[in-house]
Amino acid sequence: MIQETKFPFQEVSPAKADLESWVNSIANLCDADFVKWCDGSKEEYDGLCRLLVQKGTFIKLNEEKRPNSFACFSDPSDVARVEDKTFICSRRKEDAGPTNNWMDPKEMKTKLNGLLEGSMQGRTLYVIPFCMGPLGSPYARYGVQLTDSEYVVANMHIMTRMGTPVYSHLKKGEYVKCIHSVGAPLGPTQQDTKWPNNPTVKYISHFPEERLVISYGSGYGGNALMGKKCFALRIASVMGREEGWLAEHMLILGVESPEKQKTYVAAAFPSACGKTNFSMMIPAKGVDDWKVTTVGDDIAWIHKGEDGRLYAINPEAGYFGVAPGTNYKTNPNAMESIKGNTIFTNVAITPDGDVWWEGMTKEVPDGLINWKGLPHDKASGQPAAHANSRFTAPAYQNPAIDSEWDSPKGVPIEAFVFGGRRSTAVPLVCQSFNWNFGVYTAATMGSEMTAAAFGEIGKVRRDPFAMLPFMGYHMGDYVNHWLDFGRTLGNAPRIFSVNWFRKDENGKFLWPGFGENMRVLKWIVQRVHGGASAVECPIGWMPRYEDLDWTGIEDFDKNDFAKIMTVDREPWKQELLSHEELFAKLYDKLPKEFYFMRELLLSALWRSPEHWALEPEEI
Repeated sequence: MIQETKFPFQEVSPAKADLESWVNSIANLCDADFVKWCDGSKEEYDGLCRLLVQKGTFIKLNEEKRPNSFACFSDPSDVARVEDKTFICSRRKEDAGPTNNWMDPKEMKTKLNGLLEGSMQGRTLYVIPFCMGPLGSPYARYGVQLTDSEYVVANMHIMTRMGTPVYSHLKKGEYVKCIHSVGAPLGPTQQDTKWPNNPTVKYISHFPEERLVISYGSGYGGNALMGKKCFALRIASVMGREEGWLAEHMLILGVESPEKQKTYVAAAFPSACGKTNFSMMIPAKGVDDWKVTTVGDDIAWIHKGEDGRLYAINPEAGYFGVAPGTNYKTNPNAMESIKGNTIFTNVAITPDGDVWWEGMTKEVPDGLINWKGLPHDKASGQPAAHANSRFTAPAYQNPAIDSEWDSPKGVPIEAFVFGGRRSTAVPLVCQSFNWNFGVYTAATMGSEMTAAAFGEIGKVRRDPFAMLPFMGYHMGDYVNHWLDFGRTLGNAPRIFSVNWFRKDENGKFLWPGFGENMRVLKWIVQRVHGGASAVECPIGWMPRYEDLDWTGIEDFDKNDFAKIMTVDREPWKQELLSHEELFAKLYDKLPKEFYFMRELLLSALWRSPEHWALEPEEI
């Protein structure tokens, strides 16, 4: 029997009647036992955490070591995004494009309605009103998620601005509707599992024209937290195209010079390329008179301001970060951000009630409980934490949080940075000739497959703008949108490419990375403000050795620098020719300028020496 289905708040919502009708219809379809309208309060969050501890889903961590924090273990069948079961259900197949899975919306809804029928029996349906972006910002957008997962509600408390204040901003037809069920109904006497999900059937379906997301069968991460990739990228990318803005898989950081000049930069990197580390970077010794602050570590919404500049907001309110590899050397600010008030998923637990994962410390502690809830055997060769284990923490806990991170006006973006994981060919840093060439670079960016990814190790996987898994429409239309977006900008942000991962002939990384990346970022910022020199090369503009600040790392000499900056003709010809695979896939919508830009780059390489390198200037 369904209880409490009426809108329970005093706040007047323009969408009240529409919202009540929709909630009732889904509660009836899913046969929920109870409907709970979320208010976003601390009391609500604490109550959910207590309930999850009682159910056995959450494990309360040591209050002294990790205050108000919890760990949980998911079902082994539910540990990551399920790309093969993620669909863009646009009305026309050609609108989804060749890089997305597509199903006819009527067919998908028939399938999902069958799955959702009775799916919440024995469970509570939670109504989560949430805001993506600072509440009341002209750049913010709103959504309502219906879910039967307390884990999801607790995470949405951290990851979004949610609760009672959102209701007054909801307008009929203007908020994104998100329906989520773990797909595990309970009979009258059936015992619940610690991690309810459907281990065999999962669908994450997006209906762009209806501003609708329906997720079934998974309780994990981007499959279940609808505000994250589903809304903030796949649906928002469609909204951005229609409304004239950009929804991007980008970090946003602020760079403050010793003279207190602040510059904001947005950057896109595919997975395993140091994105979160870059967004929270602590500059290395020698350039530590510069300061980096974090606006966002994962997603940026970018709009044109009335003054002709680009302004970005971080639509999220928290970090859903990958734990393995995070430590006080790679990312001290992330480690400080998760000291308390954090939810850990699929990490290992220490005997004294703290958390651990591979890469956190050099030595593996004794007595660990692994992510499957079993005693960890150090001799097994198996990891104690899952490779995709996560932490969910509030953004305000980051010691490097930018003072304007929650500003309704956003922050002005003056440079874009794109980078992938490439062991050869691609130099440490290069500035694109102009906006169009920058878009070309971003559209053809790629990373080499690692052992963690399915596919041929070392093969380059093209990931345009690091958006391949997160696009809500045709990738070719998306690239055209970027080109059109820049044409109306009087002073467009400069576009740069970086590669921290170039190796020598012995497979050793040539660049130390981490805090040393500040040296590259400093040059980028100086280029934006006309304060640094560069020389033209076949693929763009590059710094000379003397254009970067080597204070504190003087043993990195000109020969070392030359190795990471050389543009070799033959590998680069192959690089450009390999773009054809992407071009052919996007042929019907690919901007025709791209073919001519590739020819210009190719002709420049043909006329360059076999090994183009930076020559010392004559005095």
